[in-house]
Amino acid sequence: MADERVRQGRLVPPAILTMICLYGALVPLSPLARAESLHTIVVTATRTPEPEGRIPIDISVVSGETVRDLDAHDMATALSLVPGVEAPAGGDAGPSSAVPSFWGLHEFDAFLLVVDGVPWGGAFNPAIPSLDLTDVERIEVMKGSAPVMFGATSFVGVVQVLHYPAGQASNEADLAYGTYGSLRGSASMVLPQVGSYRQSLAIDGERLGFADGRESVSDQHALYRSAVSVAGGTLRLDTNLSFVSDVPPSPVIRSGKTLTSLTPINANFNPADARINENEYQLALDYTHATPLGQWDTRVSYAYSKVTDIRAFLHPDLSGAADTQNQHRLIEDGYFDTHLDMAQSRRAHVVVGADLLYGRGVQVTLNGNNAYTVPLDGSEIPPPTWTFPPNEIGALDDKRLFAGQYAQIDFDPDARWDILAGVRLNEAYEHKDSSDLTIPPPVMLAQTVSKTIIKPTETAGASYRLWRSGPDEVRAYADYRVAFKPAAIDFGPDYTPALLSPETAHSYEAGLKGEALGGRLYYQLEAFQLDFSNLVVSTPSGALANAGGERLRGAEAELHYNPSKLLELIATAAYHDATYTQYLFFDGVSTVNVAGRELPLSPQLLASVGLMYTPARGVSASVVAQYVGRRFLDEENTAPVGGFMTLHARVGYAWGRYKLSLDGTNLTNRRPPVTASEFGSQSFYLLPARMLWVKMGYHWRSE
Repeated sequence: MADERVRQGRLVPPAILTMICLYGALVPLSPLARAESLHTIVVTATRTPEPEGRIPIDISVVSGETVRDLDAHDMATALSLVPGVEAPAGGDAGPSSAVPSFWGLHEFDAFLLVVDGVPWGGAFNPAIPSLDLTDVERIEVMKGSAPVMFGATSFVGVVQVLHYPAGQASNEADLAYGTYGSLRGSASMVLPQVGSYRQSLAIDGERLGFADGRESVSDQHALYRSAVSVAGGTLRLDTNLSFVSDVPPSPVIRSGKTLTSLTPINANFNPADARINENEYQLALDYTHATPLGQWDTRVSYAYSKVTDIRAFLHPDLSGAADTQNQHRLIEDGYFDTHLDMAQSRRAHVVVGADLLYGRGVQVTLNGNNAYTVPLDGSEIPPPTWTFPPNEIGALDDKRLFAGQYAQIDFDPDARWDILAGVRLNEAYEHKDSSDLTIPPPVMLAQTVSKTIIKPTETAGASYRLWRSGPDEVRAYADYRVAFKPAAIDFGPDYTPALLSPETAHSYEAGLKGEALGGRLYYQLEAFQLDFSNLVVSTPSGALANAGGERLRGAEAELHYNPSKLLELIATAAYHDATYTQYLFFDGVSTVNVAGRELPLSPQLLASVGLMYTPARGVSASVVAQYVGRRFLDEENTAPVGGFMTLHARVGYAWGRYKLSLDGTNLTNRRPPVTASEFGSQSFYLLPARMLWVKMGYHWRSE
């Protein structure tokens, strides 16, 4: 789409930046050179195509061109220029994963990941390791709780990754070689059309090395998309294959107010057979048909995953003792949605529908508590888990069924107003069988629990055009949302038989969206507040309970400036004030009331700047700088960590259908703690070290 091609990330070397900016300011832009951000079509908030600028919700769009210009293969890079968002790679799910944060909340399961209209990870947790960014058309990032069409799935954000539809593709292939012997390649293409049958294919694979010599990633993905005309409608088929094999790093333990210096930064204390392997198979069918009442759309998806998770965590006392876990689990994800988009007039769309989200997770855990003791200098590779018998065996069988009926109206009384309101009735059912056997002496625990929740959620918002002159305009918007989410299952090694109450949230949002300078400048400002209750926290006994509350508030801003059709400047800034409103925290010695204190790993200041310059021929370049402010590592706010900056740069040269490029991530090579482990007490994963890549690309798309 022309408007998205212009908003793509692009950058120039500093030596010629001034000349290009002056040229862009003096020479009138053609229509294709204008950002037209308010008119970018999005679907996440409404399911039906709607101009981004009219929707009374904060939404940022990352075009597929930007994803490719930044050479983004992970969420951290792809979302690096979205205001207020962090998505550092790694975490408990392995180096192929990430832990995104929105509105200052840094939790793996607080947001919803959607891929081509399907909740990715289903009724459990976002399936980030199997996320594939090859052949992406655009990424839509919506702040706040999920729309009523997606149910009780998130509080603070929705990330929807949309690939090119069947019969379309970026039509390119590349091969890259990187630091630590890393290698990756990908290809996306339109396959021959047969009658009305359209099809496309995207494949990719990579092998990544890291500063920790034992840590590694090996993954392969394939996406086949097809569409055909059937009975007056369109039938679509998506087939996704994902094979991920990670060898995880070891998190670093906090000792007092700082991370310990007794363990080297790249030491790995996992057993010799450590790995996090996940094979996922997904099939999705979608049928769209016009009816006398409007457009009817039905989608069904089924995914099956097999996971092996073997690793260990050092004891926080830094004695060198480690607990191991050897987990095997099977996960089924099912999704069904059917809805009718009734266009009552040019100014009113009513969407009514029903959906069902099904999940089943079956896991067996073999734990080796105090399995081995290793020197803290990391000089020894610990033995594999099969060399010693487990002393704890856990089993879990969890079934989840989230259903709902929803209705949403998008009403434009006139050209200035846009009113969005929706309501949903949620029915959430969960059944959980848990058991735990510890030896010696043999002690068996087992429990079966079920819970049914019937609860509504609502959303209401409006936007109003304050001013307009030619392509320039200013819109004000506000919205209010009520959401809840059943407590997540982390598939950890501990025995957690209880089913907790759902976490609930009320959020308020208001802001401005606008364009200026004849469409060259697009901006978005928002202020927000979210009150969060029934927060799941750890009790002094180590069990989990609904005993906390949080308040997230702050302001975020983004700016896109196109001085010419070849150059774009993107700048973002965010202030977050994320605090506990209720939490009696047990620090190992006593219980402390941490109400009013900041959430761990939640920086108050976040900012990013990107300059991107990518002509079709000759030299191209991009630079993205990100700043993450001071934050705390603990709930009591006694362990502060200073702010840091990362730098990502790329320079390339294109001729004919070829492009050669050099890319570097984390060029400052800073290694601060960015994610806390939920399994290793007081343990933190570090920002990955600097990586350099040389890539050769070839495309066969028309210019």
